[in-house]
Amino acid sequence: MESNNARKRQASKRSNRPQDGRNFLTNLSYLLIGFWAITGGLTTGINLGIVQQWERQAQVLFFRLRGPVNPPEDIVILEIDQNSLVQGEFYQADPENYPELESIQAWPWQRTAYAQVIKKLLDAGAKSVSVDVIFDLPSSYGAADDQELQQVLQKYQEQIILATSFESFGTEEVQQAQLISPNPIFQADKTLGLVNFPIDLDGRIYELANDYDQQVIQSSGLTGVEIPSFAEATLRAAKLNSPPSPGKDIFFYGPPGTFKQVSFWHVLDPTNWEVHQRDQTFKDKIVLIGATASSLQDLKRTPFSDILPGIELHANAIATLIEGRAIAPALPNTPLRGFLVFLGIAGTGALLSNCLKKPVVLLLGALGIAVAWGGVSYLSFTYGGLILPTALPIIAIALTGISCLATGAIKEQLEKLRLYRTLERYVATPIVNEILTQHADDFQALLKGRKLKATILFSDIRGFTTLSLKLEPEELVEQLNTYLNAMVEAILAEGGTLDKFIGDAVMAEFGSPISHGEKNDAMRAIRAALGMRRALVELQQQWQEEGQELFFNGIGLNFGELIAGDIGSYRRREYAVIGDAVNVASRVEGLTGKLGTDILITESLYQLVQDEVEVVPMGEYQLKGRQENLVQLYSLIGLKGEEPILYHQVQSNLREYLGIQHKG
Repeated sequence: MESNNARKRQASKRSNRPQDGRNFLTNLSYLLIGFWAITGGLTTGINLGIVQQWERQAQVLFFRLRGPVNPPEDIVILEIDQNSLVQGEFYQADPENYPELESIQAWPWQRTAYAQVIKKLLDAGAKSVSVDVIFDLPSSYGAADDQELQQVLQKYQEQIILATSFESFGTEEVQQAQLISPNPIFQADKTLGLVNFPIDLDGRIYELANDYDQQVIQSSGLTGVEIPSFAEATLRAAKLNSPPSPGKDIFFYGPPGTFKQVSFWHVLDPTNWEVHQRDQTFKDKIVLIGATASSLQDLKRTPFSDILPGIELHANAIATLIEGRAIAPALPNTPLRGFLVFLGIAGTGALLSNCLKKPVVLLLGALGIAVAWGGVSYLSFTYGGLILPTALPIIAIALTGISCLATGAIKEQLEKLRLYRTLERYVATPIVNEILTQHADDFQALLKGRKLKATILFSDIRGFTTLSLKLEPEELVEQLNTYLNAMVEAILAEGGTLDKFIGDAVMAEFGSPISHGEKNDAMRAIRAALGMRRALVELQQQWQEEGQELFFNGIGLNFGELIAGDIGSYRRREYAVIGDAVNVASRVEGLTGKLGTDILITESLYQLVQDEVEVVPMGEYQLKGRQENLVQLYSLIGLKGEEPILYHQVQSNLREYLGIQHKG
């Protein structure tokens, strides 16, 4: 008993060998899915720098896909543009006609220019004026120039914000930091705003500067410094409150030029100023004064542009606060965010691997889910102001799909190889190739049990037992192999599937494992049977010349429903068909000797090919094992239009061999 069990276990091991590679690849696919899910979850949960950069790049893409959005109308930028910088040339060329441009005749401009402009703007009804120019040194035009600006600042101090900046310098070992603030004569209570912004790992600015004084300035050693951001100070000067928002990221409204801009010199020029007065350009507006000319090099890297003027960056920050549109993470807790990414990647991989079996379809499914994830993230970011993990999940899902594609493709090739090795002994090579190419989509199902309709062919040698007694074993085997080879070639030539040898008998089917249509399959079987007839006649002539015994055979053909699949035991499996239609074909072949003919076909087959063949009705017969129904049989003469000479020759020889006298 123990020995038998050991043999069974060994046989089981051998039978599982073809599946070992596929099982390994299946397990490897799941391992890779788990690897990408765990990697994505961990790197997101610990918020690695590379992950932060990828996510920021996704946000850059989202901003640019979204495009510009109309900003609040109550923000106007009075820009120090290139056009304003060159106006001084007109004054220098003709001072008498352009006296109003004297204060901007050369850069840096006189403080008087700012004083005149600020006074005009506030008198015109502006809510506030914020100046992104640091007046840290005394005016090069003299004390009187500083006094002009000082007087305006003292008169309107609650509505004016001046810029101050934090700078750090030195080596990595020794860092020094300082605040660059306006000249003390210009400073008054609550007139300063910090123009710095946090710079992200990719060198771009994304966040508001609300906590810059605490996060950067105080950590650098400058304790006790509490200066609001330029945007917060501007809102205070304009007496506006910002709606509460959990977000810290700026809602960028668009590329350079998105906000309304007016050239600085227009306010000094009487003609242009009259137009702005009439149009109430600055009434009830927050006015921001700052450089947009590229020569002044106040350019910042942002999601929309790498050359956004600093004053426009402030405009975006102020607008974000006014409208309460600061962008926030959907999940502020990073470990929870990492867990979400893990679940998303693992769930996607499990769903795809269980629902989609074809590697290419699986990859397309993964890419589709990755795109869908990106779409949801885009909608959440653009319309909800919430940041979902995007770049890393998309990359991980895509890698999951690629991994499944690779393992699935290898697994598919192993399946094809297994199918090829299973079928190559029974099916002509062109048919096997057709299965593996034209029918590649369902080749894995071919070895599974399935119902189909096909034509079955049985062939057997008449009187083989007597022959085996007359011939020597070596001679018999050699002659039998010659005979079987000719019969198999005739079957394979018509695309038949060689099912099995049963001693001297041959079984084949047409329409399995693939069908070319019931009638086409039936005609292939008919032509194969006629080919076997011709091949046997040629062999008989050869054997007669060589003085060998002659073989005669009978062929039975039937069309019907059967079950096909990879059938067998642990030790041996083969592609085969079973069912009543197979039994009928076998019984019909057995009647050929009794009826004295070489090829018999059933009524079901004849109905398919009657327009193509010539037959002789043989009547109805009761088959062994089928007591209920009689089967109408026909002796196959040949194809219509062909001479029946060979048919009559074969029938005469066969009847003579069988001892039946030909009558008539």
